[in-house]
Amino acid sequence: MKARDGMYIGGQWRPARGPDTIAVVNPADEQVIAHVPAGTALDVDDAVRAAREALPGWAATPPAERAARIAALRDVLVARADEIAETVTAELGAPLQLSQTVHAGVPVLVAGSYAELAASYSFEEKTGNSTVLLEPVGVVGAITPWNYPLHQVVAKVAPALAAGCTVVLKPAEDTPLTAQLFAEAVDEAGLPAGVFNLVTGLGPVAGQALAAHEDVDLVSFTGSTAVGRQIGATAGGAVKRVALELGGKSANVILPSADLAKAVNVGIANVMSNSGQTCSAWTRMLVHKDQYDEAVALARAAVAKYVPGERIGPLVSARQQQRVRGYIEKGVAEGARLVAGGPEAPRETGYYVSPTVFADVTPEMTIAQEEIFGPVVSLLKYEDEDDALRIANGTVYGLAGAVWAADEAEAVAFARRMDTGQVDINGGRFNPLAPFGGYKQSGVGRELGQHGLSEYLQTKSLQF
Repeated sequence: MKARDGMYIGGQWRPARGPDTIAVVNPADEQVIAHVPAGTALDVDDAVRAAREALPGWAATPPAERAARIAALRDVLVARADEIAETVTAELGAPLQLSQTVHAGVPVLVAGSYAELAASYSFEEKTGNSTVLLEPVGVVGAITPWNYPLHQVVAKVAPALAAGCTVVLKPAEDTPLTAQLFAEAVDEAGLPAGVFNLVTGLGPVAGQALAAHEDVDLVSFTGSTAVGRQIGATAGGAVKRVALELGGKSANVILPSADLAKAVNVGIANVMSNSGQTCSAWTRMLVHKDQYDEAVALARAAVAKYVPGERIGPLVSARQQQRVRGYIEKGVAEGARLVAGGPEAPRETGYYVSPTVFADVTPEMTIAQEEIFGPVVSLLKYEDEDDALRIANGTVYGLAGAVWAADEAEAVAFARRMDTGQVDINGGRFNPLAPFGGYKQSGVGRELGQHGLSEYLQTKSLQF
């Protein structure tokens, strides 16, 4: 797609208030492919004003009509799926097949789920002598990350629209072209002017201005825990609602009764997908001591299939490449054993990192505690189930996880004891209707399905 040189505000593309731009780089070949405007507080102010003006009309629109508009938006995303996939591949570096199935495909499911939910959800409930009204929270400031550039946008915008809120989106600076495509889709779907607005820009400038804006009622942010803390503090200081979807260090717990080969292979695939740039990736593989050596051998064989530039793409930027290579060096320095990969770049051009597997990782090592956000898997050994649980729960995060066992009930019993927001049992599939979000420092609030919709609603009770 051709980059837009303006902001989408009040139903039209208009010039940015300032002259600065952001270069968009293709991480596979390091070439600049586009420039987009670097928005300022003035652009954010324009967008918030447009959203505020559009709010009364959109909030009063019958839910069935809002549902029809979201369905129309979904249909445009379906029609433009190839263009979306190519754009994601160009600015994120994801292999085209992944872009088609996941990056372009999943948002269609999520948008469709909210079209259905907006039509069927009861925005009113009776309790005793009261009627409780569920009303839109107001103007939403949505700040999204680069790792799933369309899914993360749709997972915020679709429920906000379904609830009757209006939105100002500030997408990640690394992947703004996908967000511009989404704005074009909103326009094509015929949403009323000002209901959705887009400001591209840098996080510390445009993102901070949006989070701090006095006319924004709720800030929904997905990204790092460090930035999430700042946004949460800003929102808390202004006494406004906040939803935070932050980091993860998810445990993949393989119980002794499990099909070891399947669990290891699926576990490696889970982390290699999207080059490990997934907050919910199962980056810690926990294996019983008696099966540990076999698991290490299986992991080494499994990761060999992920050839950089073929089955696995680059990281999004030079900065991320350096960060992940730094973590790999730290793993070696702290005594973990390299089974595959390492810090050396596997290709001369592009921000690639070698798919890496570490063995002999102990729970207190940096690579077992901090989110790496790259194709790096740590194998940890446990003595018994209680030890596995202690290791699994022994980080500041609690976003996702996995449990494998021959008996489903055994896996469920373990999963119930995990301090985490989602657990996949024996390789359970992604469900766009299930709530997604974390315990502990993985965040506040939930996305997707009914729980995701309720984030954008506030309650009023009428007594009779």
